Amino acid sequence: MKISVSVTLLLLLGSVSTSEGVEIQPASTPDINAELRELTASLVQLKADMTTGQAQQKAEADRLKAEVDKQKTEVDRLKQQLQGQAELKAEVDKQKTEVDRLKQQQQVRQVAFSASLYAGDQSATIGPFNTFTALIYKHVPTNIGNAYNPTTGMFTAPVRGAYHFEWTVYAHGDGSHPSGAWLFKNTEKVFYAHEYQAAGKMSASNGATLLLEVGDSVSVRPMLFSKLFDDVDHYNTFSGHLLFPM
Repeated sequence: MKISVSVTLLLLLGSVSTSEGVEIQPASTPDINAELRELTASLVQLKADMTTGQAQQKAEADRLKAEVDKQKTEVDRLKQQLQGQAELKAEVDKQKTEVDRLKQQQQVRQVAFSASLYAGDQSATIGPFNTFTALIYKHVPTNIGNAYNPTTGMFTAPVRGAYHFEWTVYAHGDGSHPSGAWLFKNTEKVFYAHEYQAAGKMSASNGATLLLEVGDSVSVRPMLFSKLFDDVDHYNTFSGHLLFPM
């Protein structure tokens, strides 16, 4: 119980006795139950608030997780889409490469040429020759596949196969120089075309079918000490074509 400060001091000092009729007022008793109820209510509210907060946090976490899962699903979809596009591009590139290969193969199968010795608009006597140097046929009306080189006079096989060649030599007979030329495969003599007479026009021709490997060369080389004559009528010729690849 609570006692007022003045009464308490008097009692302590002994100056006042209880018989003197001093009234002592007891302090009021606090409402413990009310405080407990208030405290309990506060705890209940706090718990409810915590529960609500946890629920909100869980809901937010679930929402974020759902959003992450959605984004992951979208990323996976895009990855699959990109992978599909990459696979499609790879297939297209593969098909394009195959088409290019077939085109090249088809082009390689198309090989044919014809050329004559003289490309000018005047006549010319060529020779006599003192070496087996390849004749350079400069007038080239046909060169499908570009296997014949008009700078060197050499034909180079672009593919392994059977090829057919023909060549013609022509000159004016003078009684001292023949007209003739060899067909060479690389550095090997194959066949020969030759003519010799004292006067008049003389010509000879020949042909050969050769099995060539890729890179083999074929050329026409004049006979030593022979002469050739050519003009706009193109008497001296060299021709060839691929019969079939092998």
